[in-house]
Amino acid sequence: MAELSVSPELAAGPKTAKQTNFLLRLGPGLITGSADDDPSGIATYSQVGAQFGMGMLWTMLFSYPLMAAIQEICARLGRVTGAGIAANLRNHYPRPLLYTVVVLLCLANIFNLGADISAMGAAAQLVFGGNVNVYAFLFGILSLCLQINLPYWRYVKYLKWLSLTLFAYVITAFVVHIPWTQAFRSLVVPSIAWTTDYWMALVAVLGTTISPYLFFWQTSEEAEDVRVTRGDSALKRKPWQAFQQFRRIALDTRIGMGLSNVIALFIILTTAATIHAAGHTGAIESAADAAKALEPLAGHFASLLFAIGIIGTGLLAVPVLAGSAAYAVAESFRWRASLERKPREAQKFYFVIAAATVVGCSLNLIGMNPIRALFWSAVLNGLVAAPLMVMLMIMSADRRIVGQFVLPVYLRVLGWAATVTMVIVSLFFLGHLLQHGH
Repeated sequence: MAELSVSPELAAGPKTAKQTNFLLRLGPGLITGSADDDPSGIATYSQVGAQFGMGMLWTMLFSYPLMAAIQEICARLGRVTGAGIAANLRNHYPRPLLYTVVVLLCLANIFNLGADISAMGAAAQLVFGGNVNVYAFLFGILSLCLQINLPYWRYVKYLKWLSLTLFAYVITAFVVHIPWTQAFRSLVVPSIAWTTDYWMALVAVLGTTISPYLFFWQTSEEAEDVRVTRGDSALKRKPWQAFQQFRRIALDTRIGMGLSNVIALFIILTTAATIHAAGHTGAIESAADAAKALEPLAGHFASLLFAIGIIGTGLLAVPVLAGSAAYAVAESFRWRASLERKPREAQKFYFVIAAATVVGCSLNLIGMNPIRALFWSAVLNGLVAAPLMVMLMIMSADRRIVGQFVLPVYLRVLGWAATVTMVIVSLFFLGHLLQHGH
């Protein structure tokens, strides 16, 4: 059955200046992909590079089509329905399922927030000296103030600019010596070690690239764009906009996820060529550890770039983590949810953003080990990712929800492939956890 019942000419509709300048339309996909390389993700990729060298570079090529497909599916759901994941779950599925998913998401996000803010504080201490907790608190407050005081359209512009800080990791790779022939071979030819450590690292990489908070954020941001862009509407109401919107979503998402994986690849390359090559395979527990370890091996400039990248990606990721939790909670209870509205117009929504950020900061102040916070975030993400992906695939095939806009064949195949992969990964991770503990 054809995806659209209207002709391509009608589907394209009249072009606007905003649509013809595609660079201006890059948004939810670019920001989501950039936020995927948060300080916690940087720590994971640094650990992988330090421990296994270039042996896991192939995972960046393998995971790219899977993460791009699932994020594109999320974006389409938001654009077709004009609502986020939680709103669609509330409208069509049992409430206990909705509340379980949202509670696990919020807990995972809060622990992730704590780990990210702590990493930003540690990176700032490397650059400027001073107290880690003071920096962490200030970064949390700065992020919160920006979300509360800036309207959505302006805030998104800042987030786009912050994505440029990711290129600090590309520059760092060219500061150190990279054996490019070996790197290319490792990228295209999988090198698999049949050890528990290797498979746990593989679980960590896939769990970092495919995360529930990214699903909620991109879906809700597409729905937000529907509400704030003049002339746009949910595609179920204005199907003639589908051709342009689906084309924009596909390119936006693929660029965003491509950027995410390219940056992750360069982080692995840099740490493999320096920390692993020097034999310090077990020295990295956090992103800040990676920055510190680089200095004696690659020089102060490489270490400085790495630290600056941690701060920039943290400022990008913290609002995504807090915002995705707020969208999920607000949609669950039919509260007004919009970053475009002023705080007095969406008080409960902004309260959740503030609460998530403050609690995340507080984890550091009360002595929560950031590595422990990251561990619990991974556990909770593992519990929610695979079941949520199953629900996303079911919702995207449910004509009560998407009407005529069921997924094309390539997204159904890649979406289910990503889902099956995450089911296997999550079961392996949880099985290891139950068998060995932490």
